[in-house]
Amino acid sequence: MKKTDLFTEFESYSAKAFKQQIQYDLKGASYNDTLLWSTNEGIDIKPFYHSDEQTQVLAVPGLPQQWHIGEAIYISDPVKAASLAQKAITGGATLLFFTAAQPFDIEMLLDDVITHNIPMYFELQFLNPEFYAALSSYAFAKAVTITITLDPIAHLIEDGNWHVSMPADLDHFTQIISSKENRGITIDLRQYQNAGATMTQQLAYGLGQLNEYLHLIEEKGGSPSKITYTVAVGSHYFFEIAKLRALRQLTAVLLEAHKELLPDVDVAIIAHPSKRNKTLYDYNTNMLRTTTEAMSAILGGANAVVNMPYDAIYHKTNDFGQRIARNQLIILKEESYFEAVSNPASGSYYVEAITEKLASNALSLFKTLEENGGLLRQLKDGVIQRKIKESADREQQQFDQGELILLGTNKHPNPDDTMQDTIELYPFLKIKPRKTIIVPIITKRLSESLEQQRLATENNK
Repeated sequence: MKKTDLFTEFESYSAKAFKQQIQYDLKGASYNDTLLWSTNEGIDIKPFYHSDEQTQVLAVPGLPQQWHIGEAIYISDPVKAASLAQKAITGGATLLFFTAAQPFDIEMLLDDVITHNIPMYFELQFLNPEFYAALSSYAFAKAVTITITLDPIAHLIEDGNWHVSMPADLDHFTQIISSKENRGITIDLRQYQNAGATMTQQLAYGLGQLNEYLHLIEEKGGSPSKITYTVAVGSHYFFEIAKLRALRQLTAVLLEAHKELLPDVDVAIIAHPSKRNKTLYDYNTNMLRTTTEAMSAILGGANAVVNMPYDAIYHKTNDFGQRIARNQLIILKEESYFEAVSNPASGSYYVEAITEKLASNALSLFKTLEENGGLLRQLKDGVIQRKIKESADREQQQFDQGELILLGTNKHPNPDDTMQDTIELYPFLKIKPRKTIIVPIITKRLSESLEQQRLATENNK
């Protein structure tokens, strides 16, 4: 078929000509004051983007050719978890994301599940090298693909303490990633987003975590073959697309600096919806939020999306919530053709410009982080916690003042909506007093205080 240029009958116009016409139509009003708006990232959004203004944009390396429909399963009882896994696979899941707080019976969980031969991720919230080795050996013997998401720094960030101690945790880390069965580094960025960090901070601090591990490997040995990011995706649609693209670009820049240590490494991104904007009241709106967040993740180049049920913040795991969450992704893949095009965001001047700006800002912040001792030093000094709290407080103030809108909560609430008799899980921030070596980074939903007020009103009726 002969290649033809589209729209050749239309006259082309420069960016300058567009802006001149816009200024003429404004009839004397200020272009900047009227049409530019600034985000919490400190990036000004323009009314139009043009190829004339595009600088050379870095390619986005490692974009997947397909993405997986993920299902999150918590392992409290391995028999029940195995049943949930079977049901999820039958219902359309193509990847399983297990979470466990303690060791479990590996064969009881996996003997039937592995027959489906789909990728599995294990987020183990404990440090037990013997169990890690047993799980990796089982997978190696059965020739199934698993990834153990080991990130002791993420545990430190969330809990305020190491599992055991810094030397012990990092020794176990190098021991585990040096094994032939499991040679991967995992960087968990979800805590930053769910705590209210800006995207620039999420990217810079994630890069800082990776750099800490790379320095450790240089010192103690190891040769990881894979880097996996677990990220939380919010509702700022185009910016979240750009965030994931910038994450791949920044990772490539850092790996280039360590190419002798890591000559060939795969990079995967597992995306989860943000918890920060989910609401207790008018909870069906959570389905709309998770759908757009999944779309951002897919268009941004995630390898898998692990969706959150609309009722996850207040209901125990249930078949209906899980099925709806899974079907949202199936519709995007099978009916909306979100897998039909590889790298669909490429060529969008808007997305490319945001990607470039986010990557540039994050790289600058990362360099500042390293100049001041690196991520662990800045965590110990409380600098990172303070910066994230400043960002979170600004976002909370925007929500409280109605500038940042969550429909059904701080705008157009249903006064007859009641939740008092529906809550099965405590949906608010829990404070556990304990001694910690650093100030933990605390996650909190934007609507919590307002929801607590409404619940108290329900109780007084």
